[in-house]
Parts: sequence; structure tokens; C-alpha cells
Amino acid sequence: MQTKTFFKKPKSLFVLLAASSVLALAGCAGHPPTAQMAVANQALNAAETAGAIEFAPVEMQSARKKLHDAENAEFKKDYKKAQALAEQAEWDARVAERKAQAEKVQRSVEDAKRAVEELRKESLRVK
Repeated sequence: MQTKTFFKKPKSLFVLLAASSVLALAGCAGHPPTAQMAVANQALNAAETAGAIEFAPVEMQSARKKLHDAENAEFKKDYKKAQALAEQAEWDARVAERKAQAEKVQRSVEDAKRAVEELRKESLRVK
């Protein structure tokens, strides 16, 4: 019976509506992009391991800056911006990793060609 009188009082109804509005807005605010931040960090670590610091410094710098900006946006509770920047940081890091891998392969091919040429020259001297 008390609930009926609670809803009949305008002040109580206003408080209830205000509280439910605050909860609804808090739910719409979004969630921190924790998973995407972790993925971006992992991509940066993988790129560093692949040698991207040496072979793709521009891409690595871009990835680091975007991740830093994402962390700042997350701190400011701008989760949408943080999510977008973390995704961009991840892709920049993946590009850096692939570029480093490609450069290592290219250098290996060049080393192999030089080794074959040296063997060829050596075989010609022996005859």
C-alpha cells in the first residue's frame, strides 16, 4: 500500500524519474575500449619484436602516437575516440610489422644472391 502513496507524491515521482534518467544516461556513455587497447599494445609489441623500430620507424612512431592519444581519450572518458584511435594504432603497428618482415626477407634474398655469386666466382677460379 505504501507504494501507491509513493507514486502519488509529485516530488517522489520526480526523484524516481531523475534517478532513472541518470542511470539510463550512464548506460549510454559507453564502456572503455579495454580489449582494443590490449590488442593495440600486443600489435605494437609484435611489431617491435619483428624489428619495426629499425625497418619501419615512421609507422611505429605513428602507432605509438595514436595509442598514446587513445590512452588520453580513454582517460577523458571519450571512449568512442579512444576505440577509433586504438584501432588505428593497431593497424599502423601491423603495417610496421609486415614492412619489417618484408625488409628482412629482402635482405636475406640479397645475402643469398651474394653468396651464390661468390660461390660461382670461386668455382671459376678453381678450374
